[in-house]
Amino acid sequence: MTTPLLSVTDLRVVLRTARGPAVAVRDLSFTLAPGDTLGLVGESGCGKSLTALALMGLLAEGAQVSGSIRLNGRELVGLPEREMAALRGDRIAMVFQEPMTALNPVHTVARQVAEPLRLHKGLNAAQARAEAIALLDRVGIPDAARRADAYPHQFSGGQRQRITIAMALACGPDLLIADEPTTALDVTVQKQILDLVRGLVAERGMALILISHDLGVIAQNVARMVVMYGGSQVETGPTREVFAHRRHPYTQGLFAARPALVAVHRARGTRLPTIPGTVPELADLPPGCPFAGRCAWTAPDCHVTPPPAIDIGPGHQARCLRLDQVPSVGVEA
Repeated sequence: MTTPLLSVTDLRVVLRTARGPAVAVRDLSFTLAPGDTLGLVGESGCGKSLTALALMGLLAEGAQVSGSIRLNGRELVGLPEREMAALRGDRIAMVFQEPMTALNPVHTVARQVAEPLRLHKGLNAAQARAEAIALLDRVGIPDAARRADAYPHQFSGGQRQRITIAMALACGPDLLIADEPTTALDVTVQKQILDLVRGLVAERGMALILISHDLGVIAQNVARMVVMYGGSQVETGPTREVFAHRRHPYTQGLFAARPALVAVHRARGTRLPTIPGTVPELADLPPGCPFAGRCAWTAPDCHVTPPPAIDIGPGHQARCLRLDQVPSVGVEA
């Protein structure tokens, strides 16, 4: 049996808070082979970005990580920082959601794109600069050779995001993580950035983890998806299958609140459905299903019993104690 590129098993992240330890990611598991694409979707605070930071070894000081993260068979949980730093930016790379904070304002873009090439590939200054200019040109920076010595503030938001993509791809990583890569960009630029990421992933045979709260972005860009709530994966499966047969109540509520999916069923001016209640603080999540209390199907056991993963179809699972009573809802992806 072929070893997967990335294997995440029972990943658990505990953060220190003023109210004591809080479980931010709960027993998350998935695998990726080279060329696979996976989407993590859910509301803000559901654990998507923390999962990415755990994979990169970039969690805040004091965070506790347990479970297993294996990249090409190598265990990353507990790996010394020096060894993790040798992988970060080389075999595993990340595009952050806000390029202006990801880029250093006092260094030219050529220097920043060249840095991982010098650090991980051992290129000299001239070689790294030439490769950086080629990368900037590849990601669509106009007149890259002339603009390579410009600073981040001299580029538009879409161009800055292209520069962070060039940095992430500099060393040809096996795994690319894109965390909300189109935040604050207009619709046209969003499409250009997502088309660029999708094309580069296919061209280089990388695996991709795409983090988004936008179901349309997930539908168009990944083959498999994980729906997260309260740090837990509540539903997972092939993207088309999850869209066509949504089974978890949270997944159904998330989709119902998306205007594009309800427009054909509701009159203009009709209020969108909402999920009752509010997302609880991490320290207040119940020990059972994290969605208990907000869910119309909540029973007493839901508050105390962690729901097991139930097979619904090929590769499609949902975690709900009352799944036999929840009707399937679907729409084509």
